[in-house]
Amino acid sequence: MTPSVDSAAVPPRGQRVRETIAQLRQRIMAGEWQVGSRIPTEPQLVEALGVGRNTVREAVRALAHAGVLECRQGSGTYVVSTDELAPVVARRLTEDRTAEVVEVRRAFEVEAARLAARRRTPEDLAALDGALDAREAAWRGGRVAEFVTADAALHTAVVAAAHNAMLAELYASIGTAIRSTVAEAMGDALTPERHVDHARLVAAIRAGDEEWAAREASAFLEPSPGA
Repeated sequence: MTPSVDSAAVPPRGQRVRETIAQLRQRIMAGEWQVGSRIPTEPQLVEALGVGRNTVREAVRALAHAGVLECRQGSGTYVVSTDELAPVVARRLTEDRTAEVVEVRRAFEVEAARLAARRRTPEDLAALDGALDAREAAWRGGRVAEFVTADAALHTAVVAAAHNAMLAELYASIGTAIRSTVAEAMGDALTPERHVDHARLVAAIRAGDEEWAAREASAFLEPSPGA
């Protein structure tokens, strides 16, 4: 005889969707799926999460609407933000508010550099070295788009080395605005007068010198005269 199923033990559809959204968000926040990476396919998510296709589809759609995921036709679904704050910030920090982006960067990055000098681990230093090398290689190659991405990766590595989860989340929320302002500053070509050496910033963090690190982080984010 087939045992009866207690209907109360089966969560309603809305609850299943909410739980699935929470699971997807948790994996993103934990770094299992990095910003810019493609998440597993729908069948893979169905198997991994133990829910139906419609539930997965609705959860993904909700996170896409919130600006966390982006569905790209013929390519898959990608992580574009770690939380719902990013698209809100991106709308606020439009291209005509470059000065505000720089001020917010300064507030975050100077303190991040100070904390990184205090808390960096050997793994953090290795990540910083790799990011710095990639940034310099992109510069030498004259590859503007690659340089903008590598520059953002280096600054993100500094923030990660601060080991402050809230700071990292807030910084990630302005990532698109930062890349936009850097790309605008670089223009169509990487010219010598636009180069900013970040080797001293990494050296200061490695040395554990908090004040030096803070000075280096703030040096290239000084407001323009009269700003």
